[in-house]
Amino acid sequence: MSVIKEDYLYLSSLLRAREIRMLSRERAERMLDASGFEECAKMLTENGYEDLSQMSISQIENALSVRRAELFHELESLVPNREVLDLFRLKYDYHNAKVLIKSEAILHEAKNLLSGAGRVAPEVMTRCFHEDRVRDLPGRLGAAAEQARALLNRSANPQLSDFLMDREYYAEMRDLAEAIGTDFAKGYVALLADSTNLRSTVRILRMGKDIGYLREALVPGGSISEERLIAGVGGEGIASVFAGSPLQKAAQLGADAVAGGTLTSFELACDNVLADYLADAKRSSFGEECVIAYLAGQESELTAVRMILTGRLAGVPGDVIRERLRDLYA
Repeated sequence: MSVIKEDYLYLSSLLRAREIRMLSRERAERMLDASGFEECAKMLTENGYEDLSQMSISQIENALSVRRAELFHELESLVPNREVLDLFRLKYDYHNAKVLIKSEAILHEAKNLLSGAGRVAPEVMTRCFHEDRVRDLPGRLGAAAEQARALLNRSANPQLSDFLMDREYYAEMRDLAEAIGTDFAKGYVALLADSTNLRSTVRILRMGKDIGYLREALVPGGSISEERLIAGVGGEGIASVFAGSPLQKAAQLGADAVAGGTLTSFELACDNVLADYLADAKRSSFGEECVIAYLAGQESELTAVRMILTGRLAGVPGDVIRERLRDLYA
């Protein structure tokens, strides 16, 4: 049976109520201005976090990973369309597969690097690798992991293996957006792919790598094709390629970064374009866009919390952290 917008009424209402407790920019600024790490961390209890004030950096990382996995697990029984949740869980499946491929190649166990937030439990995926049943993994993941595994064995180049996995990850994201069938989901995935390709292009040009290397790094699914972007790099420049698109300003900052400017403003501009896109979902009372926006907002929040807490604990000045802090959904 097909899912209709009204099927999201209960879940959208639930998540709208929870948005009140999400981390706001104002609260993040107060955390950065706190007198010390403990005061900074304790502020998060008002946003529903456990007390993180006595934790080490590794304990903070683990606590935030558990919080993400628990959110996904809870929503699994509530979301009418599983593909909406899988848009976000997919990232952790591909991360885990990359970890296992590399750990297998160097004969080193990397259990502590695996995430519990994917569709496939870490122990299940590990067993598939150990028992040579990688193709049993769902979607494109199984075939992609098998190909990446073989590529790493042939080339001994983990970056090429990662590039292959990244391309399949974005292709599967595009498949999920098509299955969801809404313009909002398709637009979100396309913007993610465009942003990823713009970032890759800027970094690769700054490194002085050639077009062949760039071609390996680009992912499918964006509104601007890989061929168009490659042609632009060799012609009018990346700023012109993205002219008229939501990433126009970011692309100009990217061109400046390639010429020797800072990457910080460019990276923030890319992040904030996605935040602006998701903010449009706040005008919808209910529907899958509310869930997508909430989950993306939670990911941004967890990234911000990690950045602030680990930075403060390591003694990084608040102003330095503030420069790297992206816009928040709340």
